[in-house]
Amino acid sequence: MKKVLIVSPRFPPINAPDLHRVRHSLPYFEEYGWKAEPWRVNPDLVEREQDPLLARTLPDDAFVQTIQALNPKWTRFLGLGNVALRSLPFYYWHGTNRLARGDIDLVYFSTTAFSVTVLGRYWKQRFGVPYVVDVQDPWHTDYYVGKPPEEQPPKFWFSYRLNKYLEPVAMRGVDGIISVSQGYCDTLQDRYDNITPDMCEVIPFGAAEVDFGVMEDNGVTQPFIDPDADTIDVVYAGRGGHDMATAARGIFGALRHGCEEQPSLYNRVRMHFIGTSYAPAGEGEKTIEPIAEQCGVSDAVTEHTDRIPYFQSLRLLRDADHLIIPGSEDPDYTASKLYPYILSQRPVLAVFNQNSSVVDILRETQAGTAVTFNGATATDELSRRILDDWSPMLERLPYTPDTDWDAFEPYTAEAMTRRQVEVFDRVVS
Repeated sequence: MKKVLIVSPRFPPINAPDLHRVRHSLPYFEEYGWKAEPWRVNPDLVEREQDPLLARTLPDDAFVQTIQALNPKWTRFLGLGNVALRSLPFYYWHGTNRLARGDIDLVYFSTTAFSVTVLGRYWKQRFGVPYVVDVQDPWHTDYYVGKPPEEQPPKFWFSYRLNKYLEPVAMRGVDGIISVSQGYCDTLQDRYDNITPDMCEVIPFGAAEVDFGVMEDNGVTQPFIDPDADTIDVVYAGRGGHDMATAARGIFGALRHGCEEQPSLYNRVRMHFIGTSYAPAGEGEKTIEPIAEQCGVSDAVTEHTDRIPYFQSLRLLRDADHLIIPGSEDPDYTASKLYPYILSQRPVLAVFNQNSSVVDILRETQAGTAVTFNGATATDELSRRILDDWSPMLERLPYTPDTDWDAFEPYTAEAMTRRQVEVFDRVVS
């Protein structure tokens, strides 16, 4: 059986979006001929919330290795919190010793802590072991260049220059790319002559229905909405950001029109945006409520920036009357959270760039309604189109979507693991 060393600094019990690819795949790797060794950073040295239930979803025989990192309590004095940079020397030392044993066939970097992927090129040169990078988000991107400082990520000046230097180091030696978006693959092919279309595979995150079983079995609750209240609770659980402004304005414009034209229906709507910031608890910037206020619907909109435990977010989806997903203005953005929304079996309304894969998935599976926009779409036009699709959904509540589960099967965790392994096999052959 072949062996893959998986570098995933944020891993259960850490609650972070970039760990779910590996977490969902671990139960199936051996079935397809691969023994996996996930290498995480000590959870106590990762500045993210922990959800102990995440660890219970791992296979009992999962061979998870833990390495250390520089303690953020000390590195913060130097302005360094990045887990990739803090763990880099430890991954270098322990990974080099592990690969020297000669029984690892592939290194797989599945993380948005991209800086650690430069080790793939070093290990390949020293030991001849190929490596694959999972591109879940853009690494080096010009998206925020020229935008106002308040719309840029924290420490953008430093991270932009660091990424501009490190990305070529990793990508000029890579043997395979797995990505959630074709757009990310196209960008890398344009930048690097060594990356060819046959090296790239677009594989969305897999859907794991077992997570909802864990939630139910452990009696998880949430404090944000009362399922028995006489309101229509519309929920979004996930990150916010200035890149979602177009979708947010369209949604809140539709809510304003609805309150004016169908007050008996829309005045019951309460919208909850939960976990919209990755900042430490209590320090997140609200990016949703200010737009609601501009649109005149702030009384119906609540934003809670702090991240919440993963299984609490699943409980929130299941308790909601209706779910809504605002999409990024970036056409390559794919919401990895889409599958829990579908598995919650609640009505879903998504507002996304017309080129996002979310649109195709919702339409193929008939699990929800997608309203699309592009750079030329006027806000009021978008609001009116949202209203046209939203009103019939609200009037029909409560109901369960008529999801085509046969069409959904290719998006399950097992199916996505099989596609990852096909990439592994192709690389090592």
